[in-house]
Amino acid sequence: MSVAGTSTAPDEGRDERDTPVPRPGGHRDLDPDELPDGLVIADEQGRVTCFNAAAGRITGVPPAEALGQPLEMALPLEDLEGRRWWQLTDPYGGLAVRVRQPERNLLLPGGREVLVTARYVRDEPLGPVRSVVVSLRDTEARRRTERSHAELIATVAHELRSPLTSVKGFTATLLAKWERFTDDQKRLMLETVDADADRVTRLIAELLDISRIDSGRLEVRRQPVDIGAAVSRHIQAYVAAGQPAERFLLRIEQPLPALWADPDKIDQVLSNLIENAVRHGEGTVTIDVTPSASPREGEETGTSVTVSDEGPGIPEESMNRVFTRFWRGSKRGGTGLGLYIVKGIVEAHGGTITVGRAQRGGAEFRFTLPVAAPAYLA
Repeated sequence: MSVAGTSTAPDEGRDERDTPVPRPGGHRDLDPDELPDGLVIADEQGRVTCFNAAAGRITGVPPAEALGQPLEMALPLEDLEGRRWWQLTDPYGGLAVRVRQPERNLLLPGGREVLVTARYVRDEPLGPVRSVVVSLRDTEARRRTERSHAELIATVAHELRSPLTSVKGFTATLLAKWERFTDDQKRLMLETVDADADRVTRLIAELLDISRIDSGRLEVRRQPVDIGAAVSRHIQAYVAAGQPAERFLLRIEQPLPALWADPDKIDQVLSNLIENAVRHGEGTVTIDVTPSASPREGEETGTSVTVSDEGPGIPEESMNRVFTRFWRGSKRGGTGLGLYIVKGIVEAHGGTITVGRAQRGGAEFRFTLPVAAPAYLA
């Protein structure tokens, strides 16, 4: 077997079987150093003939040092119980029917975990092993994903426990002692149950959004959206809830291009950004709606919405983590999933979102949406 590339040993005496087969369409031979995963190949004597750059990065062994060494020395793997892997599997002297080793976690010297899979190449069934091809993959990305899933489960469990405990406690009390409470007391308990049920519903909706964003299945149903009117509705709701009207400043630059977007999801974006400014910012909350260059190449205009406040803002060192899962500022509550979902919604529309520091020192979020087209024309 021959693989073209700089990290391979000389293959003197190569016969026709070793000649690289030209690829359809005139593509050049594969360079192992271009592979994203580690590739290690040993010949029929068990000596390494290929050790690509990714294998060197994963193992910490320079490819030049690995070439020509016995496989068990160049790649000293152990299983999770500390047993030497190549002695345990014996690829050259083991069962003649074995053609591969399935992927599994193994350990490099120093305890670093790698995902390893191997294939035993034979010229004929049950014949001697002509070469062993080993693939290495760093487990760090998988471990990060597993940690993220574990954090999500822990967060959900924590956020669900409080409202569900409240719902269970109040309903059990009402059922057991209904006649002992006044109408006002009953109303207060039922309002608390209703509010806690809303919290659970919002959390479940967030989880569904995250699932769709992560899998690329977030659907956008485009309709005409009056973004200025949508922002006004949110401001009016805060004023009705007791916020002073002078705390909000809405500025709309006309004319705005026609905007086709998913109105429910845009409402979700506006709700999250304005709530963050009201709850965690200070002073006037300013919302600017302006035409702007479209984030999509080839389109002339889009619509930008900027939400800013006059609070302490977001520390510079946290700017690059604002849209990640579970990010919370020093005074933030909640699940830490809202801005992650906001970014997913904006990007599902083909738009962009950024965070920075406002002119008066607070946080400034700006998202831009392309003009786009209605769903039935997309």
